[in-house]
Amino acid sequence: MLRGFRWQVLVLVMAVVLFGISLSSRLSQNIPQPTLPAATATAEIVASATPLPIPTEAPLVLTPNNSLSAADIPTYREALIGNVQRLNPLIASLNPVDRDITSLIFEGLVKINAYGEPTPALAASWVISSDGLDYVLQLRNDILWQDGIPFSAADVLYTVSILQSNDFPGDPALGAFWRTIEVQQLDTQLIRFRLTQPLGSFLDALQIGILPEHALRGTTAARLASHPFNLTPIGTGPYQLEALRSNNSSRTDIIDLRAAPVYRQRPEGQTGYVIDRISFRLYGTFDEALNGLKAGEVDGLASNDRVESAALLDLSNLNIQTSVEPTLGALIFNWASDNTKFFREQRIRQALQISLDRRGLIDRNLKNAVMKNEAILANSPMIPGSWAYIGDLAWPNTDVTAAVQLLDTSNSGKGETQPNAEGTPVPTGSRFSFSLLTPDEPQMVALANDIAEQWSQLNINITVEVADASSYQQRLDSGEFGAALVELSMAGSADPDVYQFWDADQYPDGKNYGGVDDRRIAEDLERARGDFSGINRIIRYRNFQEDFITRAIAIPLYYPLYTYATATKVNGVQLGFMGSPTSRFSTIQLWTLN
Repeated sequence: MLRGFRWQVLVLVMAVVLFGISLSSRLSQNIPQPTLPAATATAEIVASATPLPIPTEAPLVLTPNNSLSAADIPTYREALIGNVQRLNPLIASLNPVDRDITSLIFEGLVKINAYGEPTPALAASWVISSDGLDYVLQLRNDILWQDGIPFSAADVLYTVSILQSNDFPGDPALGAFWRTIEVQQLDTQLIRFRLTQPLGSFLDALQIGILPEHALRGTTAARLASHPFNLTPIGTGPYQLEALRSNNSSRTDIIDLRAAPVYRQRPEGQTGYVIDRISFRLYGTFDEALNGLKAGEVDGLASNDRVESAALLDLSNLNIQTSVEPTLGALIFNWASDNTKFFREQRIRQALQISLDRRGLIDRNLKNAVMKNEAILANSPMIPGSWAYIGDLAWPNTDVTAAVQLLDTSNSGKGETQPNAEGTPVPTGSRFSFSLLTPDEPQMVALANDIAEQWSQLNINITVEVADASSYQQRLDSGEFGAALVELSMAGSADPDVYQFWDADQYPDGKNYGGVDDRRIAEDLERARGDFSGINRIIRYRNFQEDFITRAIAIPLYYPLYTYATATKVNGVQLGFMGSPTSRFSTIQLWTLN
């Protein structure tokens, strides 16, 4: 019956099909796309076939009436001094509060062990080319970001691109360094770095935290400093941000971290980490933080300088941990100035070195009852605990008579003489004169005066010059001193490379303030920093330390002590090699609370 209408039926069927396709297309266009919350919204999003993921656990912003703390959750509370600004590992070095918190949230490709040696972190392994220029890193394939997205070489590539940008908002020196490095993604879990010249400390530079490319996709370096990510970070570390809290003020007073579930899934995260929460309470001054520790508001407080260290050491009913800061307190000579050109003569420097009772200097000025135990005697230009440090260097004994003999046989230290009755030449005036610059700190002024008094036995005229902080640094930078008490900090780097302090190329624009110009020292340092072999570097740094003492390049005096005070209920805290203040958290996996 419908045979005559077959073509009309066919047309009707086709029309229905076309209408269905059209309706389906229209409906799909009207379905709203996922909107990123503030936690991961980017300033600029590049088109991608894969939509940006939404964090599985976005941090909360809590008020005093919406507290997240619970009595049955193991929580460690620590005092920090300052304000939280940007929880971003590339910028965190500019602010100590940010630095400490981000060290628990983010990880680098490499981490540092208890001896300052680089070991794998986000990288599983690496291969270094025979010329020391190429580093190929195999990345781990079991790492997840705290929002559940897999970690890959794309994250490393993005992080380095930010560091290399001319608009990088972090430390200019950090950006300048990374602009000399070529980076290439070889595979999803394989990355290659190429250096312009061999650098033994390159693995140490790979400690810097890696950013999640998927959460910041399209964000330029110029926009990174103001990006919402800085207060809603996503890392791969053992702890993740849980809350920013305010106690009836316009500023953030408390930063809460919680153990990251994705980290707990990793082999290294399946044991320990009894402390489930870390709560950082911010104070305006050290005295306020100290009072908070005494009152039980917090469970821990770390020192930032010798004065704070002394205050913590004076506390009772607390666990006090100390370790050597990555800083050398030394007396340097001005080799570069024509007014003190006598310092270029090795015999002069050796005489000044062996005439000092260095242990007595430190015991009297940095270990007495007033100043507590702020420092220990330094016997090397390297930092104790480092794999390169030699603790049994042969130091000459204090010998004023031998010092006088060295001056008498030197070219510049004889001074004016006149024969005595036996015809022996004796000095008629001071051998030479120079100033000793010191910062305006009571213990440093006392130390400088003690040194000047000891050197006066050699018939040398010493003038102690005290300068406030800004004037002191200006005079160091401009070379306006004869000799100076300085603290040379290695903070932020666990590598023993001290090239910046003692190589002639680092004067006048670097930190070789005295213009040290010694060919043997330069050879030791340049060979050591250009060699990627750990065994070879140990040998070369031993040579450097021995030559440094023998040739009296400068006079190492002390290592300041880093002090960390915690409540007695906090157990398992161990301070090993301190590459930076964040090293205090290196054993947090083992910490427990009574």
